[in-house]
Amino acid sequence: MPRRSSVRPKDINPDPIYKNKLVAKLINRSMRDGKKFAAQKQVYQALEILKKETEDPIKTFSKALDNIKPTMEVRPRRVGGAAYQIPVPVKGIRKESLAIRWLVAATRLRSNSDYHTFAEKLAAELKDAAEGLGGAVKKRQEIERIAEANRAFSHFRW
Repeated sequence: MPRRSSVRPKDINPDPIYKNKLVAKLINRSMRDGKKFAAQKQVYQALEILKKETEDPIKTFSKALDNIKPTMEVRPRRVGGAAYQIPVPVKGIRKESLAIRWLVAATRLRSNSDYHTFAEKLAAELKDAAEGLGGAVKKRQEIERIAEANRAFSHFRW
């Protein structure tokens, strides 16, 4: 984090099929070992599975992300030798990045015996998140519950 100027977020190109930047961010986040084509293939297969179950996979994806995006989080702050967890509101770009990060993490935690490919896991997680269920939504609720519990320290935010 530089001291002088602010960090400008990188502008990424939208994905080639759906022309959506959030899908491109999901592909980049789910990529392992630099294998972007493999990640692209898995994400597109997951969206095809969603297309069979719902009418519009992009609408389901955006609804799932809206259900995952956090509004509050906690940041540690040292005051008088003690570290307090200070609840702060989450800014726009960070909301998206946290939501996509939690979505991919919850997808990877799903059982391999129930789902055979990453695409099946991702489709199931997206479907659950759109309904307000799933591991990523649980993570958001847990973070917001911690922020609510530490509301007493919000006067340290300046």
